[in-house]
Amino acid sequence: MEGGSDYNTVPQGLIDKTKVLEVKPFRSLYPVLPSSPEGPAFVCAPPYGPFPAGFSPFYPFIAPQNGPDLSQNNHSNQAHTPPASFAAPIRSFRSPEINFSDVSNGDVGSSVWRKKGGRVPNSQGSGSRQKKAKKSSVSDLVASGSKDFAVGISSYERDEGNTEVVNSVLIRFDALRRRLSQIEDAKESPAGIIKRADLKAGNILLTKGVRTNMRKRVGTVPGVEIGDIFFFRMELCVIGLHSQSMAGIDYMISRGDLEEEPVALSIVSSGGYDDDAEDSDILVYTGQGGNANKKDKQSSDQKLERGNLALERSLRRGNEVRVIRGMKDAISPNSKVYVYDGLYRIQESWMEKGKSGCNMFKYKLVRMPGQPGAFSVWKLIQKWKDGLSSRVGLILPDLTSGAESTPVSLVNDVDDEKGPAYFTYFPRVKYTKSFRLTEPSFGCNCRSACLPGNPNCSCMQKNGGDFPYTANGILVSRKPMIYECGPSCPCTSSCKNRVSQTGLRVHLEVFKTKDKGWALRTWDPIRAGTFICEYAGEVVDKVKSRQDGEEGENDDYVFDTTRVYDSFKWNYEPGLIDEDDCNNSTEEYDIPFPLIISSKNGGNVARFMNHSCSPNVFWQPVMFEQNNETFVHIAFFAMRHIPPMTELAYDYGIARSDEGNSDSHRKSKCLCGSPRCRGYFG
Repeated sequence: MEGGSDYNTVPQGLIDKTKVLEVKPFRSLYPVLPSSPEGPAFVCAPPYGPFPAGFSPFYPFIAPQNGPDLSQNNHSNQAHTPPASFAAPIRSFRSPEINFSDVSNGDVGSSVWRKKGGRVPNSQGSGSRQKKAKKSSVSDLVASGSKDFAVGISSYERDEGNTEVVNSVLIRFDALRRRLSQIEDAKESPAGIIKRADLKAGNILLTKGVRTNMRKRVGTVPGVEIGDIFFFRMELCVIGLHSQSMAGIDYMISRGDLEEEPVALSIVSSGGYDDDAEDSDILVYTGQGGNANKKDKQSSDQKLERGNLALERSLRRGNEVRVIRGMKDAISPNSKVYVYDGLYRIQESWMEKGKSGCNMFKYKLVRMPGQPGAFSVWKLIQKWKDGLSSRVGLILPDLTSGAESTPVSLVNDVDDEKGPAYFTYFPRVKYTKSFRLTEPSFGCNCRSACLPGNPNCSCMQKNGGDFPYTANGILVSRKPMIYECGPSCPCTSSCKNRVSQTGLRVHLEVFKTKDKGWALRTWDPIRAGTFICEYAGEVVDKVKSRQDGEEGENDDYVFDTTRVYDSFKWNYEPGLIDEDDCNNSTEEYDIPFPLIISSKNGGNVARFMNHSCSPNVFWQPVMFEQNNETFVHIAFFAMRHIPPMTELAYDYGIARSDEGNSDSHRKSKCLCGSPRCRGYFG
């Protein structure tokens, strides 16, 4: 339901409300009493109740019986003013002017009902006022015990999100989606059946209350940053950025002094229509309806209703509209990725003939100034890839010299340094001696591609009978150890159980930072669970590493599995799909021996990943056979969705002390800048 609840919607059928504008109100209205004493008693009820027995409210006096009394509106004495300013349209299909008093450029305010019947005070609009009100309300609501421990999100957090809650909801959504994808991949579905684990995961979370920012609002959404990316429309729904899983226009119904009107909140421009503009800060958006993008239906003229009407009304009001742009995924061309591009205002609107020959509404939206770049960054990166624009500060187009199938550029636009210290590039870990397992391990005997659930595939059985990855190569869950098919296995090289051996698929860049030396970032959007790279270097003996401690005092190019790492939850929750807890494998790693890898003299791009106390990358041990010997590899995966030009970082951990005194080990000052920064690492 577009309005969010049944009492926020207009009854079915078209209502010409403009006719009411010509009616002059009576100076006074006297009740007409029944002429017969035996007639029904005269009923006098306030517009929004309470109503006596046997009396039914009628439009537009529709409200929940348990709703608050509108006569107690504590904002009745406030002056109502229109938006400060907005660009006047050159051409528009405006309706007659109506004076609406409760909609501003912040939250829609007291004219909007919450789903649970509570009111949204105007004083909690956008900006600093909202933050102050939130600060005083969170503790009261949480302390009141309104916490659903089954899902771990308070009732307040469902209405009002923040960065931590948004990230938690997104991680839980994708963890559940990956598990559902794993289950679907193991089934033999009839041809033509489309598997939609994303819709299933979204519906489960919405039903269970694992969501945030349920309260619709104009403007920014708490916890969502400009440039954030999403790979599924349901992700937009569960965090409250765009509540429509299919429709491109999200709106709400606002109650004004005279009537109800729709207010546009957000739009998704995903290429279904001809939405294009040369300027990245301008979007020409096509209205909804008319079946213009549906091949199996006859096209027709679009109508000024629902989302189209909301955009037209927002044009006159000048309120901000959130814009989410959809584009092709560079890594998976058959998929789309959505980027939140910030706030826009509708500057003008008109109607024109589309390719189908039918009339279509067009809206010109202009991005509000002063916002960080988002879509413009994507367009610039595409120019770099197409060779249409040179990369500022480019030192080398490929520092791997062809060792990787995807080039890794070296860039410094900070100072005059020409590059990091010399090292030998090689893409895989090197064992200086044989680290054999105490129990020999053998690969599978599959002659074609390995199949999930195959009892005769030893690699599948080591992984619990399932592929550790989805069909498109996304890691499903963290495990003590992942067993991949290796070069010793007779299965095909295209086997889906060889993800960490495929090399770089993401376009990366080594760049110079202002205060952290060299670092690593991505040109491509990275989906949570995507394999990024392994940690390449030379495996060193732990005893020898201690003996060389003084020499390696300034060596930061070391990966050590014996360090203490902060625990974090990344796997799905079995209770959400009524599975036993035993199906949720532990996230504690099980490495058969202490593994220390040094990349000081040689390694790959992983040596440039910096530490962060709030990382977006995590490591996972992977084992496979090569030359009849089994080796452990350290593979890095995306912890969450990572937007383009975002630095990649993982937790370096804290060194253990055999003497119980951590001060005996060298600690480095942390410069990650995270709100959860512990101040040091190593």
